Amino acid sequence: MYNLLLDKIIEKVNLTCAEQEIIQQYFVPKRLKKRQYLLQEGNVCDRLTFVSNGSLVSYSTDDKGCEHVISFAFDGCWAGDWASLYGKQPSSLTIEALQPCELLQIRAEHQELLFTLVPAYERFMRINHQNTCAAFQRRLESSLGLCADERYTRLIEESPVLAARIPLNLIASYLGVTPETLSRVRKQKYIPA
Repeated sequence: MYNLLLDKIIEKVNLTCAEQEIIQQYFVPKRLKKRQYLLQEGNVCDRLTFVSNGSLVSYSTDDKGCEHVISFAFDGCWAGDWASLYGKQPSSLTIEALQPCELLQIRAEHQELLFTLVPAYERFMRINHQNTCAAFQRRLESSLGLCADERYTRLIEESPVLAARIPLNLIASYLGVTPETLSRVRKQKYIPA
C-alpha cells in the first residue's frame, strides 16, 4: 500500500531509507467501499488523502441540490478540501468513493511535523501543490474559454484514464455540460456513445 506513495515521492525528490520509514509512520491506511464518503460537506477536512488504489470524486452541491464535480482522484493522486484543511473551516465539498478504495491519510498536524523531520517530503509536497494549482488553472481556462466539444477533446487527450473509468454523467458535470450535450458531443467525435 505504501509502495505507490513512496514511488510518487521518489519520482520528484530523493529519500533515504530512513526517511521512507519515517514517512510511512505518519500515514494511516483507510479503506472505503463504493459510494462511501471520505468527506461530507459541512465537516472540517483534517486529513490529506493519498489514493493507493481506487477512485474518488469531489463535488459541491448547489441550493437546488444539483451536484457539480470539482475533481477526481485516481491511483497515485491526492484528495482533500484544501480550503477546509488549511483554513480549518467547514468543507463545501463532498468526497465520495466511485469504487472500493485503498487510501493513505495523514493528519494536518502530522504533515507539518513530517515537513520538519523530512525536508525532502516538504519539497515534494510543494512541487505537488504547484502542479495541482497549474492543473486547476488549466481547467478554469478551459471552462471559461472552450466550447463543450473542445473541453471534451482536451479532457480525453489529457486524462484518458478519466474518460475510461468515470460514468458519463459525472464527466458531463465535470465539464459543466448536461449529459445530453455530452452525448451529442461524443456522437460527433470519433468515440461512439
